[in-house]
Amino acid sequence: MTEGKTSFDPRSIATAPIVGLNATKTVLEYQASVLKLWAENCELMARNYEKGLEAFSSATGQHREAA
Repeated sequence: MTEGKTSFDPRSIATAPIVGLNATKTVLEYQASVLKLWAENCELMARNYEKGLEAFSSATGQHREAA
């Protein structure tokens, strides 16, 4: 009668953390790219807001001078 011996392959045990770290690295790279995109959009929105505010200020200033 043969016993159900399970032999562990050390290579498969050693590669499991590597696979997990590679998956984590990919997720972190994706999150970093999304964060960078979000930050660029925030900067663009701030610049557009400042341009609009400057245009509004100059328009109100010209209106006051005309009055």
